[in-house]
Amino acid sequence: MRPFLILNRLAFRLAQTLAVLPLIMLVAVGQAQTYDLLLKGGHLIDPKNEIDAPRDVAITGGRIAAVAQEIPVGRAKSVIDVTGLCVAPGFIDIHVHVFENDRGGDLWADIGLRAGVTTAVDAGSAGWRTFPAARREVIERARTRVLAFLNIAAGGIGRSENKLDDLDPAAAVKFIEQHRDAIVGIKTAHWASATWDSVERALEAGRLANLPIMVDFGHFLPQRPFEELVGKRLRPGDIYTHLYISAVPMLDHQGRLRPYLLEAQRRGVIFDAGHGQGSFSYRQAVPATRDGFWPNTISTDIHKGNINRGMKDMANVMSKFLNLGLSLPEVIARSTWAPARAIRRPEYGHLTVGAGADIAVFKVLKGDFGFYDVLGGKVEGSQKIECELTLRDGEVVWDLNARSMSRWQDLPPNAPTK
Repeated sequence: MRPFLILNRLAFRLAQTLAVLPLIMLVAVGQAQTYDLLLKGGHLIDPKNEIDAPRDVAITGGRIAAVAQEIPVGRAKSVIDVTGLCVAPGFIDIHVHVFENDRGGDLWADIGLRAGVTTAVDAGSAGWRTFPAARREVIERARTRVLAFLNIAAGGIGRSENKLDDLDPAAAVKFIEQHRDAIVGIKTAHWASATWDSVERALEAGRLANLPIMVDFGHFLPQRPFEELVGKRLRPGDIYTHLYISAVPMLDHQGRLRPYLLEAQRRGVIFDAGHGQGSFSYRQAVPATRDGFWPNTISTDIHKGNINRGMKDMANVMSKFLNLGLSLPEVIARSTWAPARAIRRPEYGHLTVGAGADIAVFKVLKGDFGFYDVLGGKVEGSQKIECELTLRDGEVVWDLNARSMSRWQDLPPNAPTK
């Protein structure tokens, strides 16, 4: 072979090698990446990304760094074995009450962390007059992410909801413009008059602020039919809460679901569970779900008066729907991605790479369990969701069985307090 041909071929091969060298180096760097934390061996349920399969989840800097079938443990500074457990986005409870009117409240807002709740939305406890204290004392201090539906009544829940002069859309919207990072919508509740004034003023504020409204109808009166509320007045994206309260005209004389409810749901009205202390009846829920009428979003309406009653917490309410026949992926969807969209915060409710690492790790217990409604009516079930770990921005904030901890014998003498 001629020398110049040999040289040309050697030069060509050298050029090929140099061309792929940056790629080889890039792959090597990628393989050497170290994650802060690895959740190893779990079954991931991430409705937004349509994942219902075994996946490892890696976290760096408080965000999701990788999701894969297999991530080597050697690439993580810390590893938590979650074999046999389910991993999901942190639950989003869009109906809670954690503000105490003009006193702001205390940090019992963080009780939801025990049930996998990483984002809680206070539903109208505060109006524009009382919201600053709530923001200062709860939103800015809680480990849980706390957002809010602003009550159309300036004084908030239980204070001025039936004072027409306090239902001022312009004042509410002016206030919202200063707090859009925390306010996700408008709430109207407990209106006792036979007029539509409270709903109309909440809708006006919603239009002006380009936000959804949430309605707790309160008093069901013939002068303002519930069918008109969800069939005509609420816009697509507006929310009716307390779906299975006894007062909703839900069933016909044969005990079948009345068609207007599914029609409203198809029109885009969001129906929220809002269990609460008095708003979930199996007499409504069993026949309604049998006929295909499920909540778009699952929520608790948690407050200090109902945590020791039939509601208990988010995991318990989710378990009720699981035992009514809703599949586990659908229960998770209606507790994560669906509420994130309902409050127009699409950055939450999923575990896409780059998203904040808000995570619920849970098990589905099998056995004999009982669940009761606000009337004391019992349903027996064979499944129960129990939260094992909750992570907020990649940090473990609830650990039921010390899965993220070290043996006491292995701790250094100067170990920090957990």
